[in-house]
Amino acid sequence: MTFSLNWRVALLGFVFFTSVAFAADTRPSAPVSSPSAAHALAQRPGHAGIASANFHATEAGLEVLAKGGNAFDAAIAVASTLSVVEPESSGIGGGFMAVLHRADGREVFIDARETAPAAVNPKDYLDKDGEPNRDNALNGPLSAGIPGEPAGIAWLAEHYGKLPLKDSLAPAIRIARDGFEPDGRLVNAIAEREKDIRRWPASVAKYLPDDKPPVQGQLWRDPDQARTLELLAERGRDGFYKGEVAGKLVNAVRAAGGNWTAKDLESYQVKERTPIVVDYRGYRVVTAPPASSGGVAVAEILNILSGYDLTKLDEAHRTHLVIEAMRRAFRDHNDYLGDPDFVKMPLDMLLSPYYAAGLRMTILPDKATPSSMLPASIGVDPGMHTTHFSVIDKDGNMASITLTVNYTMGSTFVAAGTGVLLNDEMDDFALVPNKPNVYGLLGSAANAPAPGKRMLSSMTPSIVFGPDRVGVIGSPGGSTIITQVLEGILAFIDGKDAQGIVAQKRFHHQYMPDRVDVEPGAFDPATADALTRMGHTLKDRSPWGFMNVVTWDIRSNKLDAASDPRRESGLGKVQ
Repeated sequence: MTFSLNWRVALLGFVFFTSVAFAADTRPSAPVSSPSAAHALAQRPGHAGIASANFHATEAGLEVLAKGGNAFDAAIAVASTLSVVEPESSGIGGGFMAVLHRADGREVFIDARETAPAAVNPKDYLDKDGEPNRDNALNGPLSAGIPGEPAGIAWLAEHYGKLPLKDSLAPAIRIARDGFEPDGRLVNAIAEREKDIRRWPASVAKYLPDDKPPVQGQLWRDPDQARTLELLAERGRDGFYKGEVAGKLVNAVRAAGGNWTAKDLESYQVKERTPIVVDYRGYRVVTAPPASSGGVAVAEILNILSGYDLTKLDEAHRTHLVIEAMRRAFRDHNDYLGDPDFVKMPLDMLLSPYYAAGLRMTILPDKATPSSMLPASIGVDPGMHTTHFSVIDKDGNMASITLTVNYTMGSTFVAAGTGVLLNDEMDDFALVPNKPNVYGLLGSAANAPAPGKRMLSSMTPSIVFGPDRVGVIGSPGGSTIITQVLEGILAFIDGKDAQGIVAQKRFHHQYMPDRVDVEPGAFDPATADALTRMGHTLKDRSPWGFMNVVTWDIRSNKLDAASDPRRESGLGKVQ
C-alpha cells in the first residue's frame, strides 16, 4: 500500500511539473546555463597530464605540449593519432563531443557529432516487413553520417589552440606515413569484422594487407590517411570538406549505393553549446548537453541521489538507490531526447530538482521497481566501442573528449584514395521508433532521422570540480558510457585517485532490459544476495569500457593520469 500511495503522489507531481515545463516551451537550442558561468581557478598545475586509449596518442599529445601547445592543441594530436592507430573506435570519418574548460574560467561544449545527409530516407533502413534493416544501418555507406571530427579538429585549432594546425597534426601524419605496430585490440577488431570488410575493395586494401588481417608486431602504414591529414593541415576544414578529399568521399559513397553529396560536406557545421552543469553535494559537474543524452541522464541521476546521504548506507542499499536512479533516467532518455536544433525537449523538467524529488518518491528503500511499472521500452549487451581521452595542461586548461565511429570499425567502408573509414552512426537514430539500436537503446520521434540532423549520442565527456580536486572523466562503451561516467564521478567524490576510478568494478542498468549488468567481482556475495532479495536481476558480463581519467589535487598540486586496465595499449602520463 505504501508503494502504491507513493507512486500515485509522485505521478501527480510528475504530471503537474510536466505540464509546467511544456507550457514554458523550453527550447533545447538555448542550452542549460551554469549557475556560475565562470569557474576560473586561482592556482595552475605547472605540469600536464594526458590519459588516452593508446600510448601513441598520449605521446603525441605530450609532444605537442612540449612544442608550446596547450590542452586543445594536444587534444588535436591525440584525436588525430587515434584515427590512425585505433580506427576500430574513432577516426576522421566519425565525430566527437568535447567539454572544454579554459584556464580563464570559460567552459564550452563542442558538438562535432555526425549529421544525416540531405537525401536520408528512413525507408532505406527498413526491410520488406517494416522491421529495422540492420545491415543498411550498420554496414556500408548508407550507415554513415557526414563526419564531424575533421571540422571539430580545425575548430579547436582556430578558436582554442595556440599552435598552427599543421604542428598539432604532425605526429599523426608521421605515424600514418612511417607506420606503427597494431595492438591486439585492432588486430582482433579487424578479424571480427573481416567478413564485412571484404565487401569493399578499398577496405580490403587498407585492413587486409596481403589479403589477410595484420598481426601484432607487423609494421602497418596508412599513406592515404596521411595524405588526407596533410590536406587538412594545409587547408583547414576545406582540406576535408571541399576539393580533392571531398570529391573522393562523395564519389566512393555514391558508387557503393550511398547518398552523400558535395553540399552535405560543404554545409557541415561544428556547434558550440553551453554545457550542462549540476551541483551535487558540494561538487560541480560540467557535462554534455544534447545531442548527447549522457549529460542529461547523469544530471538527472545525481539530482535524484542528492536526496540521500550515500555515505551512511551499506553497499547493497547504496547500490540499490543508484540502480533505481539509473532506471528512471534511462526511461526519460528513451522518450524525450534528440538534436536540439530539430526538436523541443523539456530540459527544464528533466534537470529540475523538483522533478528529481518526484522520481525519488517512487523509489522504495529496499525494493526494486519493475521497469514495466514505469510509464514503456529491449536491449542487448553493452558495447565496448568509441574512445575517450582527458587532458589537463600546465596552465589549467582542460579537455574531456569522447570520439566515435559507433560500432567496431564503423561501417567497415573505406572511401578509396582517402584512407577514411566511415562511421555507422545512422544506427544511432531511432530508425524505427521503439525498436532497439545495436546498443539496445530505444528512441522516439525526437531522435528520428532528418536531413542535417545529429543523431542522439551516449557520449558523456565531463569535468568535476570539488573543493580541492578536479577530475576530467569519460569513457567509451555504448549505452554504458552514461553509467560508467556516473560511477566515475561518484568514485571521484568518494576520494579515489585516477587509477582507482578507472579500475573500479562497474554495474549498469538502462531501464530495458530490466536487469543489472555486473562485471565479475563488482559485488561481494552478501551484496549480490541482498540486491537479489530486493528484486534486482543481476547478470554477469565480461568487463566493459575504456575509461581515461586525469585528476588534479589542488592542495598538493599533484596531477594523476590513468588509463583503464581492462584494455591493453592505453596510457595515462604526467609530464
